Amino acid sequence: MIGRLNHVAIAVPDLDAASEQYRNALGAKVGAPQDEPDHGVTVVFIELPNTKIELLHPLGENSPIQGFLDKNPAGGIHHVCYEVEDIIAARDHLQASGLRVLGDGEPRIGAHGKPVIFLHPKDMNGTLTELEQV
Repeated sequence: MIGRLNHVAIAVPDLDAASEQYRNALGAKVGAPQDEPDHGVTVVFIELPNTKIELLHPLGENSPIQGFLDKNPAGGIHHVCYEVEDIIAARDHLQASGLRVLGDGEPRIGAHGKPVIFLHPKDMNGTLTELEQV
């Protein structure tokens, strides 16, 4: 059911510094910051030959990323995202398998403009997991 790894998301306390580190120290192609108010984050995508890194920074006072950074002030891996062909079929299969979809279970539009869902980390070996329809 799952396809390729779409991205690994890293919460960062300083988006500019993290972007510069990837650009200058690692020589990566770094995208422009983009605000995602529906998700409470500002994101920057780092393009790699085989996947992407998504840098996440809080946007607004109610950002879920702020809570993550409060617990992990230096930042850290926030979630992994896998591609699926049909988000509804994937959701239904996963729920039938006993996995919990966060929120109301309905896909939301993610940073790539495509439907996404998140699976509860307690059901995924301690890892917040995003599925994105491609």
